[in-house]
Amino acid sequence: MTMKIAVGCDHAGFPLKEVVIEAAKAAGHEVIDVGTFSAEPVDFPDFTKKVGEKIQSGEAERGILVCGSGIGACIAANKMKGVYASIAHDTYSAAQGVMHDAMNVLCLGGRVIDPNL
Repeated sequence: MTMKIAVGCDHAGFPLKEVVIEAAKAAGHEVIDVGTFSAEPVDFPDFTKKVGEKIQSGEAERGILVCGSGIGACIAANKMKGVYASIAHDTYSAAQGVMHDAMNVLCLGGRVIDPNL
């Protein structure tokens, strides 16, 4: 199933963002990149909000957030109505979150996981 996926990150997640975007596109999905677009320091809630708004408006079916640990973005995202975010650094947990818990935003720690994972 092809989906529109909103992807956002802060400066700590920026190095992993392009890997995430490439993987989503390789899986046949359309990506909406909401930034950030450099490693300059930014506030992660600003980009969490952008991804959440894409989910809320229906412009994107899913979202991916990358910050340093994944925790801050996850907490901020879950404060938004209709956004169900979780950290999942393995495919089993990610699949379980979607299938059993209505997760629509995946949060990743850019300083936690290696791009190869």
